[in-house]
Amino acid sequence: MFAIETKDLTRRFGDVVAVEKLSIQVESGEVFGLLGPNGAGKSTTLNMLCTILKPTSGSALVNGLDVDREPNRVRESIGIVFQDPSVDNRLTGRENLEMHAELYGVEKQLALSRIEELLRLVELDFRADDLVKTYSGGMRRRLEIARGLIHHPKVLFLDEPTIGLDPQTRAKIWDYIKRLTVEEEITIILTTHYMDEAELLCDRVGIIDHGKIVALGKPSDLIRDVGEDLATLRIEDNSRASEFDGAPFVRRVYTGESVSLVLNDGGSTLPKLFEYAASKGIKILSIELRRPTLNDVFLHYVGRELRAEHGDGKDRMRLMRRRRGL
Repeated sequence: MFAIETKDLTRRFGDVVAVEKLSIQVESGEVFGLLGPNGAGKSTTLNMLCTILKPTSGSALVNGLDVDREPNRVRESIGIVFQDPSVDNRLTGRENLEMHAELYGVEKQLALSRIEELLRLVELDFRADDLVKTYSGGMRRRLEIARGLIHHPKVLFLDEPTIGLDPQTRAKIWDYIKRLTVEEEITIILTTHYMDEAELLCDRVGIIDHGKIVALGKPSDLIRDVGEDLATLRIEDNSRASEFDGAPFVRRVYTGESVSLVLNDGGSTLPKLFEYAASKGIKILSIELRRPTLNDVFLHYVGRELRAEHGDGKDRMRLMRRRRGL
């Protein structure tokens, strides 16, 4: 049985299609990344899988349970760490966990031992009895992860778990996430638009844009499919970038502020690249050769770098509430 299975899952907000016919399968024990820019449909997808939003059409099973027909049983089997802060600042860390355990009906003695176990896991045992309002952003995030695990869920949803955190704190959160699949024997669904995060943590990723999956697979496989090497050039006249399409050793050309060329073998190709540019009268100002990344995979499949322009359904609802004064 798959931990997550969707078939043609769709969500509309009026005339706007936030998620369109999404079909994915996630194995039990897998860390699955749902990647894409703001507004791609990541959070809307999570909200449907967590039963916060009802699908417009299509179906989704979480732990074999239908999100539309069995929402209560789905909620009992999952943990959620929302993108927006959701712990109570007026309570201590321990009190937040106690309250959540009570909401999930965890037996009191079991809850006490579970809380101590989780506080040690996220290294908050020394601050457990301090008010959360005295916690740093990273500490609050760690507390939210602990809270999502209090009832031993089979699937943990992490919506942008490191957004807004400094690099050191992000790295610490990554360590906790990597430990969870081993120590908690849990499936993790992770949304992010940080490609380095996905490449480090995820067994497989699905890149989503405009509500559709545009690429799906292991990060290493997707990166290998893009090409062997990537040369980033600054040339005197960017309008001539398309002329590199004629070079036999160039697989693809991407243009923007700079020109990116996908090469089969960068080390042996660079001298040929300079010769080719000289023969065309194209002046190269600088060049950088590197291995491709997941960001390059996104560029390959979507044709542009990650954007942060328009929000998805959740952001649209927030905007409408602000306009209405809600």
